[in-house]
Amino acid sequence: MTPVLTQQHSLAHAPRIRDDMTVEVALSLMAGARVDHLVLCDEDDQSTGLVTLARLTVLRDAPAYTDRVRLRDLPES
Repeated sequence: MTPVLTQQHSLAHAPRIRDDMTVEVALSLMAGARVDHLVLCDEDDQSTGLVTLARLTVLRDAPAYTDRVRLRDLPES
């Protein structure tokens, strides 16, 4: 199996979440589901991006972070 197929397979099975979820809830979901990424979806359940555990961990550890930050508020990376 090629890395491209592996990545596509992995994304197909990642939990899909709405972008109005808070970072804290997303981190909790990742821990419970034992995954390192989530697929972000809009209100029509269309994929709009991907968020990783590493990215959320860095954000949570930043001095300006609050527990009210929503995934839609994340800066583009």
